[in-house]
Amino acid sequence: MAYDDLRSLLRALEREGDLKRIKAEVDPYLEVGEIVDRVNKAGGPALLFENVRGAAMPLAMNVFGTDRRLLKALGLSSYSEISEKIGGLLKPELPHGFVGVREAFGKLGSMVHVPPKKVKDAPVQEVVLRGDQVDLDQLPALFTWPEDGGSFFNLGLTHTKDPESGVRNLGLYRLQRHDRRTIGMHWQIHKDSRNHYQVAARRGERLPVAIAFGAPPAVTYASTAPLPGDIDEYLFAGFIQGKRIEMVDCKTVPLQVPAQAEVVLEGWLEPGVMLPEGPFGDHTGFYTPQEPFPALTIDCVTMRRRPLLQSIVVGRPPTEDGPLGRATERFFLPLLKIIVPDIVDYHLPESGGFHNCAIVSIDKKYPKHAQKVMSAIWGAHMMSLTKLIVVVDADCDVHDLHEVSWRALGNTDYARDLTVVEGPVDHLDHASYQQFWGGKAGIDATRKWPEEGYVRDGGWPAMVESDPDTAALVDRRWQEYGL
Repeated sequence: MAYDDLRSLLRALEREGDLKRIKAEVDPYLEVGEIVDRVNKAGGPALLFENVRGAAMPLAMNVFGTDRRLLKALGLSSYSEISEKIGGLLKPELPHGFVGVREAFGKLGSMVHVPPKKVKDAPVQEVVLRGDQVDLDQLPALFTWPEDGGSFFNLGLTHTKDPESGVRNLGLYRLQRHDRRTIGMHWQIHKDSRNHYQVAARRGERLPVAIAFGAPPAVTYASTAPLPGDIDEYLFAGFIQGKRIEMVDCKTVPLQVPAQAEVVLEGWLEPGVMLPEGPFGDHTGFYTPQEPFPALTIDCVTMRRRPLLQSIVVGRPPTEDGPLGRATERFFLPLLKIIVPDIVDYHLPESGGFHNCAIVSIDKKYPKHAQKVMSAIWGAHMMSLTKLIVVVDADCDVHDLHEVSWRALGNTDYARDLTVVEGPVDHLDHASYQQFWGGKAGIDATRKWPEEGYVRDGGWPAMVESDPDTAALVDRRWQEYGL
C-alpha cells in the first residue's frame, strides 16, 4: 500500500535513516536551494528543514529524490508493478473458461477502490484562515536560483474544473508568490487548467482554484502524470495507492481537495487579471523568461494544526524530477503501446528533460517502419512535444545510452535516415526560434533493408558478437584466470 499522507512517509523514512532533520536556521533565499541541489545530486536523504527563516512551518524537501524513496512512497517494489497492472487491465481478450472469468472479476474488483471518497471532516481543515488572516509569507516559498524573478512554491497541486463540462483537473505548476495574498499561475499553453481559465474568461466568469501542499504521495505523483483531459487524476491516484483517496469540500470554492493534505489555498481567478511571472530556473536547466500569467487572489487558507510544506528544487539535471519522470515513463508504456503497438520499449532520458527525446525500440516488419513509428509518436497526446525520436531495433537496450549512441552514430546515413519536421514544442522550450513550435528530428538507427534502398553487396553487415561456446567456456573458467 502507498502511504496515506506525507507525514507517515516521513516518519518511515526517518526510522530507516533516509531522512535528515535540519535544525539550524536556513534562508529560503538561495541557501535552501543550494543545500537541496547538492544533497539530491549526491543521492542523499530526504530533508526536513525545521527552522526556515521567516516561515511558520517546516519544509520537507527531496522526498522523492531517489527511485527507492518514490517507490516506497507509492508502495511499490518496482515501477513495473503499475505498468503490468495497467497492461493487464488493458488486455482486450474476452475471458475463456472458469479461470478467465475469475481473472476478469479480479480485474473489476481491483477498480473498486479507485473512485475518490468524500468525507466531511478532514485534517487539512483543522485551521481555517480567511480574508486578511491570509499571509502567504508564512509559507516557506523558495528563491532557488540567482536570476529567479521571486520566490516560488514548486509542489502545489492545482485543482480546477472545466466551467462547461464540470470535469476536474489536477496539475502541477510552479506558483510565484507576488504578495501576502497573491500568487502567479504558470499555466503553459498546452495545459488543461489553462484551457479551463480560457473557457471561464470567454464566459465572463471567475474560475475557482484550490492548491494543495503535502498531499498523499500517490496524489502528488498523479498531478505530474500526462493523463488525457477526460481522465480524472484522482482515479489514477486511487489506482496507484490501492485505496480510495479521501477528499473534502473546500470552504470557499466549489472544489474538492485531498483530506490528508497539509495546507490548501483557495481563491478565485478574475478574467484578465495578469501579472509578470518569472524568470525561473526550470527543469530544463535554463531560465524561462518573464511572461504575463494569471494572478490568483487567495481568500482562504486551510491547514493542519501543525502543518508542514513540501517542495522540490528543479534545475540542471539530475534533480528530484528524475524519479518522477522515470515513473511516468514506465507506468505509461502500456498506454503508449495501445496508441503505437509497434513499440517494444522506450526510454525518455532525464538529460533530455524527459519530453524532449524519446528512444524507441521496434520489431521492424517492413520498409520505413521506423518513420511510421515516428509519425505515430508525434501524434500521441503529449508525446507530440517530443523534439528528437531515435528508433532502434528490438535487440537494443533503450536504457543503455552507450548502446543507443553506438547504434545512432554508426547505423545511420543522415542523407536518408534523418527525418526533419516542424511541430509543437513545449512552452518552456528556449531553443525553438518561434515560441510553441519548432523543428523536430527522427533518426532511423535500425538495420536497413534492400527494399529501403540499401543495395550494397552482402547486405547489411552482422554485428560483432562473441562465440557463444567460447563465452560459456570463459564463464566457467573465470575464477581460474585470477581476474
